[in-house]
Amino acid sequence: MPTLPSSLSTTRLNLRRYTPADAAWYATMALRNRSHLARHEGDNAAMKINSEADAIAVIQEFGKESDAGNAAFLGAFRREDGIFVGQVYIGVSNANLPGYLVGYFCDEAHLRQGYTFEATTAAVAALFRECDAQRVGLWCDDSNIASQRIAERLGMRREGHVRSDKRHADGSVTGSLCYGLLREEFLAQEAR
Repeated sequence: MPTLPSSLSTTRLNLRRYTPADAAWYATMALRNRSHLARHEGDNAAMKINSEADAIAVIQEFGKESDAGNAAFLGAFRREDGIFVGQVYIGVSNANLPGYLVGYFCDEAHLRQGYTFEATTAAVAALFRECDAQRVGLWCDDSNIASQRIAERLGMRREGHVRSDKRHADGSVTGSLCYGLLREEFLAQEAR
């Protein structure tokens, strides 16, 4: 199984693993984004952070998952000033294929600036080019239009819709969409 990416660069961004030195600002970011993430990222580790100590524990867990080759959690930072703009998750969904899942969130201060798409594009490309991915998938809430647009801009196809599979804190019920991009589809996109 190829090693998951630990850092990536794009035109505007540097993506990298977190270190314990990131704990103070990561805790502040998590608290600042709590309401922003609540609807579609309720299970995100950032939602469990209430202090710098919590952030240290989360970052250590991210490191363990990365070291084990199960998942990579990459912070996305603007190249020009090092400001955090979002996070990309890469997980192994099928080690024998290999198949991967990607996920992401954007810091609320940087919405609608294209950073999430740019960071996720780099992650998907690295999975196909460096990790020999045969498939990269993405799951999102069926009410999360922004995530659906990112998946479609990445060239992913909607492969399934699990209806009414989760209840939110406000009592509403939504479903989940499954998207996927196959190796041959990615290579055809690159050739264009």
